[in-house]
Amino acid sequence: MQKSPIKIYYAGIGSRETPEAVQAFFTKIAKRFAEQGFILRSGGAIGADMAFEKGCDDADGEKEIFLSWKNLNGSDSPLIVTSNEALVIAERFHPRWHTLSEKAKKLQARNVHQVLGWDLKTPTDFITCWTKYKDGKPVGGTTQALRIAHEYHIPVFNAGLYGNVKDIKRVLYNFIRTIAIIDVNVIFPDYVDKEGDANEYR
Repeated sequence: MQKSPIKIYYAGIGSRETPEAVQAFFTKIAKRFAEQGFILRSGGAIGADMAFEKGCDDADGEKEIFLSWKNLNGSDSPLIVTSNEALVIAERFHPRWHTLSEKAKKLQARNVHQVLGWDLKTPTDFITCWTKYKDGKPVGGTTQALRIAHEYHIPVFNAGLYGNVKDIKRVLYNFIRTIAIIDVNVIFPDYVDKEGDANEYR
């Protein structure tokens, strides 16, 4: 496959409780993204993060894995959070910052890098994630990244809104088409349109 001529960063992140079927889909789509030259940003956490990273690795894709501390979950990424500026930004967006332990604060600072890059000046082009929802709102550590994304007008696709993988596939197709970073059919070459919105990604 021909890679995108422009550099595209996306954050592939989410809950440690991401369902296995969703993780499998994230691995598949991360491979597709990597084949097109998309650069993965993630955090080495168990669950969604590792699923995205596996797909990226399957295609020998480029990735930026930001770690709160060295060797997190066995990762050998050199991108260890040390920036005081990342901590300052994290404090700005976290509603209960002063209740967090130092370890938890570094986890939140890691989320800053996932959205804004290692230099904190190169925002991600879009985010694909899975979070739990409670009372109609996303919950969990990933919501820190989503708050920052909202401030920077970064498009977010949260698979946690949908009840099954078929719906996730359908809506992600339309999400990628809407943000128009690249021809969506390059990412979904085997997507079949049946009777308008009755679509299936095989």
